[in-house]
Amino acid sequence: MVQQTPPGAAPSVTDVLHERYAGRLPDALEDLAGPEQGLVELPLHIAWSGLRTYDLDRPRQRMGLYRTVLAEGQRDDITRFLNRDLLLAQWPLMRTMISRHVRAAWEAAFPELERQGSAAA
Repeated sequence: MVQQTPPGAAPSVTDVLHERYAGRLPDALEDLAGPEQGLVELPLHIAWSGLRTYDLDRPRQRMGLYRTVLAEGQRDDITRFLNRDLLLAQWPLMRTMISRHVRAAWEAAFPELERQGSAAA
């Protein structure tokens, strides 16, 4: 849970980051209509450094793509490149590899992700 900043006080870094990631979330996990297999090339505004083309059939590359999109993608990117079923399947491990701010925003909005993560723990 994110603590609210008292009136008149500057927002904390945690508050700012939570709002940033929460503002990018889809309305529902069912909106994640990305591909389930094959090659995916991310645009420069998401993958501005390093690898841009990922093979979803290779688990490490798929995990890399999801980490990158979760951290750098906007709402349209998230719904375009991420797939609901793949996200749910990967979440128990994925949640340990992303920032706590990203994880908190996603799990607060989608309790099924938090349940996935705690079921695997």
